[in-house]
Amino acid sequence: MKHTVSMKENYLFRRLYAKGKSAAAASLAVYVRPNHSQRTRLGITVSAKIGKAVRRNKIRRRIREAYRIHEYQLSPGWDIVVVARTRAAYASYAELERSLLSLLDKLGVRQKREAEK
Repeated sequence: MKHTVSMKENYLFRRLYAKGKSAAAASLAVYVRPNHSQRTRLGITVSAKIGKAVRRNKIRRRIREAYRIHEYQLSPGWDIVVVARTRAAYASYAELERSLLSLLDKLGVRQKREAEK
C-alpha cells in the first residue's frame, strides 16, 4: 500500500467513531475523518460475532485487498476504519469491493476520475 499505514491504536479508533463521518451498507460500515497529513491510516475491525479466526481473517484479507487495488483513487490524508458487519461473512469478494467503493464515494474520500467529471 503506497500512502497508507495501518491504524492500531485504540484511541484513534474511538476518536474516529465519535467524531468521524460514517456510512453503512449491508456488509460494511466505514468511518472517515481527515488527519491533516500526507498519509492515510487504515483500520479494519471484524468482530468475534462474525465467526472463528479463519473466517474473520479471510474477511480482513478481502477488505485489505479491495482497498489496496483501489488505493490510487483515494485522496491521501484520511483516517479510515472499515467495520465488517455480520453479512460480510457470507458476501463474495466482489460484493465487499463494491460496498467499500460505494461507501468511500458517499463519504467523499474517493477522487473522481477524469472520465467521470
